[in-house]
Parts: sequence; C-alpha cells; structure tokens
Amino acid sequence: MSGSVVDNHTVSSGNSSVAVPTDISGPILDLDEDDDLEVFSKDTTLTDGSSFNASMQTSPASMINQYKFEEEEEVDTKDIFVIVDNPESHVTAIETYITYRVVTKTTRSEFDSSEFEVRRRYQDFLWLKGRLEEAHPTLIVHPLPEKFVMKGMVERFSEDFIETRRRALNRFLNKTAEHPIFSSSEDFKIFLTAASEELTSHKKQGPGFLSRMGETVKAVAAAVRGVRNRPQEFTDMQEYVEAFSQKISSLDKVTQRIVREQKEYLEELKECGPTYALWSQSEEELAEPLKNVAGCVDRCCKETEEQVKHVNDNLIPVLHEYVLCADTLKAVLRRRDNIQADFETKTEALATKKADRDSMRDDLDKSEDRLEWANNALKSDWTRWQKVMRNDLRSAFVDTAERNVSYYEKCLAVWESFLHSQRTDEENGKVDFS
Repeated sequence: MSGSVVDNHTVSSGNSSVAVPTDISGPILDLDEDDDLEVFSKDTTLTDGSSFNASMQTSPASMINQYKFEEEEEVDTKDIFVIVDNPESHVTAIETYITYRVVTKTTRSEFDSSEFEVRRRYQDFLWLKGRLEEAHPTLIVHPLPEKFVMKGMVERFSEDFIETRRRALNRFLNKTAEHPIFSSSEDFKIFLTAASEELTSHKKQGPGFLSRMGETVKAVAAAVRGVRNRPQEFTDMQEYVEAFSQKISSLDKVTQRIVREQKEYLEELKECGPTYALWSQSEEELAEPLKNVAGCVDRCCKETEEQVKHVNDNLIPVLHEYVLCADTLKAVLRRRDNIQADFETKTEALATKKADRDSMRDDLDKSEDRLEWANNALKSDWTRWQKVMRNDLRSAFVDTAERNVSYYEKCLAVWESFLHSQRTDEENGKVDFS
C-alpha cells in the first residue's frame, strides 16, 4: 500500500511550511461530465494619532513582518503529513467520477509504514467526515467543500474548479491530521492507508440504515422538545456562532462580488491599451506619449490580473471555508442540545415511573456520563477551534494586505515612470503642452 515518492513538496500547517517528499506532477484533466464532482497625499495621520510620511518603511516585507514577530512561537508537533493531488477521471458503464491521489507521510508507530499512497473519490471524504461526527458528535470536524456547485459561481467541470476542490480536500485532511483526537481515529487511518477494496469493505461495517434512521428520529424529537436548562456557556457559544456566521457570510458574499466586478473592470481595461496604440498611429505629435500610456495600461492589466487571481485563489477560499465552519458549529451545538434533551427526558421518565427503576437508572447514568463527556469535549475543542480560526483568518488578511501593497506599489511605479518620461521630454523641448 505504501508508495514510492521522489520529489519534494511543501505542506502548509498554519503559518509554517514543512517540506515533504512527494510527486505532484499529475495533470489536471479536461472532463465532459462527472457525477462525483458533487458539488470560494503622501503625508497623513494614522488612526492612533501618529504621523506617517513617505520616508517611513512601507514595503510589504517591513510592514507585514511586524505582525509575524508578534505571533507566539509554537513547537510544531505534527507527525502526519497529507497531500491530495493528481485528480483523474474514471468512466464506467453507469457513472463518471473523479478520484484524487492521497499521499501520506508519517512517523507514527501505529502505522505499518511511513509512506502510503491511495486514491479516493469525493464520497470517500464524505464517509470519513460522517464517521468522525458519528464517533465524536460534539467535536468540530473541519468542513468539506460543498457537494454541489452553486449556479453561476463556476463552471462545473472546469480545471479551475477541480483545482479549488483539490485544495479544499487537501486542507480537510491536513486539518484532521492536526486534530489531537481525529488524527488518532481508526477510520482516519484506514482512509489514508487502505486499498480501495479494503475501504469499501470497512465502510459496510458502519451502522445500518435502521439504526441511523432511529438516531435521526431521536434527534428530531429532541430538537422539537428542546432543552430546558442549557448551561449559559453553551448559550453564549450559540450567540457567538450566529453573529460570526452573519459576519463571515456577508464578508464572503461582498468579496466574491468585488472579484466579479474587478474581472469586469479588467476586461474593460484590456481594451484601453490597443485603443491608445491605435490612436498613436494617427496623432504624430502625440504618438510617443500615447504609446507610453498604452504600455502602462498593459502593464497595469497584468498586475491587476494577478491581483484578482490572488484574491480569488487565496482570500475567498478561506472566507468561504469559515462560512461552512459556522454551519458545522451550529450542527455541533444542536447535537449537544440533543444529548442534553435525551438526558432530561430520561430524568423525567425516572421520576414518573415506578416499574423497572433500576434499569432506567442505569440508562440515566449512562446518559449523564455521555452528556458530561459531550460538554467537556465541546468546551475543549471550542477553544482549539477559535485559536485555529483566528490564526487562519489573520494569516489570510495579512497575506492579502501584503499583496495589495505590492500591487499598488507596482502600478504606482508604472505611472510614475510615465510622468518622469514626459517631464524629461518637456525639459528637452520635445513636448509642447501650451
């Protein structure tokens, strides 16, 4: 099952990067259909009252590094590294689907080897997520990308979408590998190491349809009944999640709209350069400045295109990922409430029934233990999740700020070079602006 991997690849973990040997040379394929692609003035005053001027250090490196030095240094104890790459299409008589190569490197003794290479399809990732949630209902499982593509958002089978999905699946597995509980899950280990036939066999060992249906009915009944004495800390969590969900969803939508508008602006801008160049052919006295303007516009087009791509590939996926995280948190809190509702129901039943009280008390004790475990697990994972979330968003915002500074500096330099050339020509008597 282990694979031989030869090249070096960098796996990101938070703000750090670790080199892991692997081969990621597989091509992204053109697909016709895929049922398994089920488908983010120079002087001024700062806000703190301090002065700012052009002589201050304002390069991306000098400004951004200030934030990086302020972050706490942590020892990286990660010992499972996962890479999702090389999507391939598979066509059968009844379906067309995509699999992704999953390459794992680990130093953990419970693994039979230090290297594994398997292929997984999207439904396998869904299975893993479901198993983790089933085994740990009040721990926070990192979200997967949506099963379906939203209309108008992206071409369903485009290479860009496939790459976006690959990156999201890669992030899901690495977030799982970084989790102190999930990374030790037997299901996670099997997902990373088992051959396709073995994984299929293991998936059949889960709870049957009737068992799952029974749990669903109990959950619905608990949701209808509600909880009567929810601890305040979980009410506070719920209120936080609702506020977080509204803010991150709004930011996600606005950022996506801005990118769409920037793409439209870019298409308009691309028409300006050729127009200036064409104009220069009929205006002999303005030919040189017109050609220079055309060149400046073309250079700014290139920088704008890279800027839009950076936001689309780096900021939007993080924002949308945490929109999905908010939905995950709401589901976790509902499951915690269901566990408490089940405990309250059994408590009331024991108080009203005289027969078979010993059996009911044993059941109640188990329910109480389950509730205590659920509460403690959620409180612990909540703290961990908030820390990871803030690091992820801070990193995305700082990275975006750095890119924005670089973008505007380059565009500014382009137009300043044009002004300098025109002033030089004017001083030499080549241009008459009178």
